[in-house]
Amino acid sequence: MIYDIVHVTRFDYGNAVKFARCNLRLQPIDWPGQTVEEYELRVSPSGRTYSAVAEAGLANVKRLVVDQPVRRLTIESMARIRVDRLIPVPGEADPTLADIAAWARGSNDLTAASPANYLFPSPLIPLDLDIADYCAPDLDPARNCLEAAIALAQRIQRDFVFDGTATMVDTPPHEAFAKRRGVCQDFAQIMITGLRAAGLPAAYASGYIRTIPPPGQERLVGADATHAWVLLWCGPYHGWVGVDPTNGIWMAGDHVIVAVGRDYAEIAPVDGVVLGSGAQSMEVSVDVAPQEVPA
Repeated sequence: MIYDIVHVTRFDYGNAVKFARCNLRLQPIDWPGQTVEEYELRVSPSGRTYSAVAEAGLANVKRLVVDQPVRRLTIESMARIRVDRLIPVPGEADPTLADIAAWARGSNDLTAASPANYLFPSPLIPLDLDIADYCAPDLDPARNCLEAAIALAQRIQRDFVFDGTATMVDTPPHEAFAKRRGVCQDFAQIMITGLRAAGLPAAYASGYIRTIPPPGQERLVGADATHAWVLLWCGPYHGWVGVDPTNGIWMAGDHVIVAVGRDYAEIAPVDGVVLGSGAQSMEVSVDVAPQEVPA
């Protein structure tokens, strides 16, 4: 499948902003099963961009500097992505959760994709015993890693209600867990909390899902916005495998990864510093449109 993705972020400021310095993590990364074929970034009415090195996680980072007064700022990210990713199928030869936990602890990989980087709590996803207890029934160390991953994702999808008014971007996992309500970020953080508590390498994936579903299929929750799900490292053969607890499905042909990190703070689409006064509002729109694959 080929997708044309348009992600537009608009900022409106109560008073003119004199200076802004932002990190943009909007260009999707190349990842197993997906390739970035084209990419363009536009900033209006003004702004200078240049490449920067990701301080953490796996992301393409652009630094944006606005040094002329503006009342409105629009950032348009446009990408064409080729996705060729199969749905995982659990098999008898798959490693157990105990296997992948031991392999991750013994890893000598020093890259940003190393499973050892994602074994421990992070600032936005701390250790939580209540969440650990909730996830534990699906995470028997002797269980097939793929079976366990989809079982936990589907239980979270059944037990929690998608509610865009229940939480905010900085809501901690325990609060969303107590409410049994939230959005994709909350469900991903809850699942990651449980996996890491069991000694398993789990990463936070940020990206998109297709806006219009294939004929005869229901529309996925989280379309028309950035989406979040979970990556579980399942050993050297399978590598990082994605599961989407918001929809209770595997990451497959409908998902596009933009960035991967320990939590949202490492891979937020836009963050930085703005010098000005008055209120600020932000509006985000996302469209992920499937295109015909050339013969």
